[in-house]
Amino acid sequence: MTAPQKHDVFQAIADPTRREVLHLLGDQELPVTVISGHFPMSRTAVSKHLRILADAGLVKERKVGRETRYRLEATPLMELKRWLNYYERYWDNKLQALKRFVEEDDVPGENSGSAHRLQAVEPDKRQT
Repeated sequence: MTAPQKHDVFQAIADPTRREVLHLLGDQELPVTVISGHFPMSRTAVSKHLRILADAGLVKERKVGRETRYRLEATPLMELKRWLNYYERYWDNKLQALKRFVEEDDVPGENSGSAHRLQAVEPDKRQT
């Protein structure tokens, strides 16, 4: 029999509650009781979110007495960073195209591109 499939980083961060849990754990190690105090849900529901984050390798558990404490393990987020970096070039291309579009002088008969077009649209304040 095979072990249940673990969640990947993308599945784990897809939920806003889990993203908030990661944010809470960004600077400190916390027990589930403290984490659950930040959410309008049961401790059991928060524990399920923590289990998904742990399956994805995004949080680590540590027993301290009878309490389990959780801390952020950011290394798996590098996979997400690499994925986003790949697609960032598409955003850069779109922003560059938008910049060129805005800055080009595309109105025939106008003097100086966008700045002049904006002046032409504004009402003349001298006519009072």
